[in-house]
Amino acid sequence: MLIISLNVSIPDDEIELSAIRSQGAGGQNVNKVSSAIHLRFDINASSLPEFYKQRLLGLKDRRISKEGVIVIKAQQYRTQEKNRADALERLQVLIKAAAVVEKARRATKPTKGSKKRRLDGKAQRGKTKALRGRVTD
Repeated sequence: MLIISLNVSIPDDEIELSAIRSQGAGGQNVNKVSSAIHLRFDINASSLPEFYKQRLLGLKDRRISKEGVIVIKAQQYRTQEKNRADALERLQVLIKAAAVVEKARRATKPTKGSKKRRLDGKAQRGKTKALRGRVTD
């Protein structure tokens, strides 16, 4: 059971975990041990509330396929258990991040005073640079 919030959780049977071989150097053990974890989670077939499903499917994330399947590959650690925990944690963070509703931005204009201060600063800087020129008699 993966707990997302107080009233939202995902049963273990909805998350498909499979062990695969990790990429990269590994020495003598590389061809014998499958320590990386491949996590697959189908958003549409899950028991998540509709709000979470819509938010997840609306994300522009390369880990979410066109079919609505989240694919996470965890291979940071040398043990399968740590990689499994890492993959589940990353799924949890992704779902929690999708649930956060950003505050709507309101367009604002700079004040007259701030415009005047900016232009005065630019004029002062221009005078300073003009004084750096060649001195003529």
